[in-house]
Amino acid sequence: MFMIKRIKFLVFASLLLSLTVTSVMAEHVGDMSPACKLSALDGTAVHNLEELQGKVVYVDFWASWCPPCVKSFPFLTQLNHDLKDQGLQVIGVNLDEKVADAETFLERFPVDFAIALDAGKQCAKDFGVMAMPSSYLIDRKGVIRHVHQGFRPDEAKDLRAAIEYLLTEPL
Repeated sequence: MFMIKRIKFLVFASLLLSLTVTSVMAEHVGDMSPACKLSALDGTAVHNLEELQGKVVYVDFWASWCPPCVKSFPFLTQLNHDLKDQGLQVIGVNLDEKVADAETFLERFPVDFAIALDAGKQCAKDFGVMAMPSSYLIDRKGVIRHVHQGFRPDEAKDLRAAIEYLLTEPL
């Protein structure tokens, strides 16, 4: 009897958690992007997301300990290569505790898109990051249009289609 109650509780808790995550993610869609100020890995100022209005921005929060991040980086590099001239700005925002961990990761998995550091984790808090990686697709007006947690290669086609659609929208 105890085991059945425990299983029912675990199923209910899992469902509740998934609904909470979904609603948190959905509540950011349609909001203006937070006005984050990010720095380069060396600490110098590099990006203010408000300054990127007019571009479609793909903000990807990542960490060196994140296995799906390894899989997402080739996709992000390809996006940047293919679509930057059409107005796409890809920014990988690192959330590692130690900058050296991010630098080691980037030596092993080099990228061709902007890398920034959210040292105080305020930008991640403002976006409501709950998983690694978490990506936010922001339109040319600065509105969050899509939120995605995790990365699986079979999702890349749909993510790219969403980006290409936003690139065709007028400002």
